[in-house]
Amino acid sequence: MSQDSKLISRMIRRAKKIVRPLVRGNPNSFLREVSGVIHVGANLGQERALYGKHNLNVIWIEPIPDIYEKLKQNLEEFPRQRAFQYLITDRDDAEYAFHISNNNGQSSSIFDLNLHKEIWPTVGYQGTIKLKSLTLASFAQNEGIDMILYDALVLDTQGSELLVLKGAAALAPCFKYIKVEAADFDSYAGCCKVEDIDSLLARFGFVKRRQDVFASKAGIGSYYDVLYKRTGKHSGL
Repeated sequence: MSQDSKLISRMIRRAKKIVRPLVRGNPNSFLREVSGVIHVGANLGQERALYGKHNLNVIWIEPIPDIYEKLKQNLEEFPRQRAFQYLITDRDDAEYAFHISNNNGQSSSIFDLNLHKEIWPTVGYQGTIKLKSLTLASFAQNEGIDMILYDALVLDTQGSELLVLKGAAALAPCFKYIKVEAADFDSYAGCCKVEDIDSLLARFGFVKRRQDVFASKAGIGSYYDVLYKRTGKHSGL
């Protein structure tokens, strides 16, 4: 091989090393490696067809009563997917003022809106209801959930993801993957951020595998889908 050919070959290898971390394929490819999903913050079950495509066992958890009823209807053609109506946090039997958003409940939260409006200015709250919470560990015990069937956890709870994870500490060894929607700014008042979730899940033996931005605004911050994989031992809280 000539010197020019060797130089070109080295340049191509270097380019591949640079590009490879940026082009990482399908963010949902982890679903091929799991048997089931617990999805907290279900809304209307927008991912039901995706989960159905992978023939997964799915538990959906949604706190808003009327959204929950619509969710159940949406799952009728997916016999391996079940819906439950609960508010999941880090405490059992704690009462919360749960704020319901005007975008079909998608941005509803136990927290007040903060910089969320900088990215989605038309979203606001249209009402508040009182709900009592349950930890994910207590939910699994009370409902007799066979955790062997569910080795992935997906969270989309509008700022309270860290609370859900704290309440799921005893279940952490059951999960192979955890996927979380989170921001790197104060989208909600008092909400957790990506760095908080990184820190907690590291203690549970999880490492970050990818972080995909899906919304952002210069000078404010970004929203991400973050995927973690369990690789070590649970060190506890």
